[in-house]
Amino acid sequence: MKNIIYITAFIGSFIVLQLSTVIAQEHEHDGQTHKLELELNQGKRWTIDESLHIGMTSLKREIEINLEAIHNNQFSAVQYQELAGSLNDHLNFLFKNCKLEPKADAQLHILLARIMNGVEQIKSDDNQKQGVVLIIQSLQEYPVYFEDSNWQSLKH
Repeated sequence: MKNIIYITAFIGSFIVLQLSTVIAQEHEHDGQTHKLELELNQGKRWTIDESLHIGMTSLKREIEINLEAIHNNQFSAVQYQELAGSLNDHLNFLFKNCKLEPKADAQLHILLARIMNGVEQIKSDDNQKQGVVLIIQSLQEYPVYFEDSNWQSLKH
């Protein structure tokens, strides 16, 4: 009876070890496929839909109307929090309404993650101005990677 318990424990341990190895290899493979750099679509910009244009224009407009006060250090902590809330609303619009083909959507999520990082920095009270800079950089990258014929560059 003791031998059966040892054999069962050994087989169980072996199966768990093998399963853990397979899961670790799959996780490692998945990590390699998640790129953090934006890429063009075989040398061309990605096609967009109307909701992407609306959402990105709304993000840009929100930054534009507040940029002078931010630049001149005349933006209060309360205003930064309000700005972060408005930017989050625009991001939520994008996530809810934008319907791109999967590869374009993956590229968009890289760009939106950068904007979200900027919003989080604005919320953190730690160099909020730098959070705005991160968002501006992302807004400048947008027309490089996405075909938005109605896009107007950020005025600053």
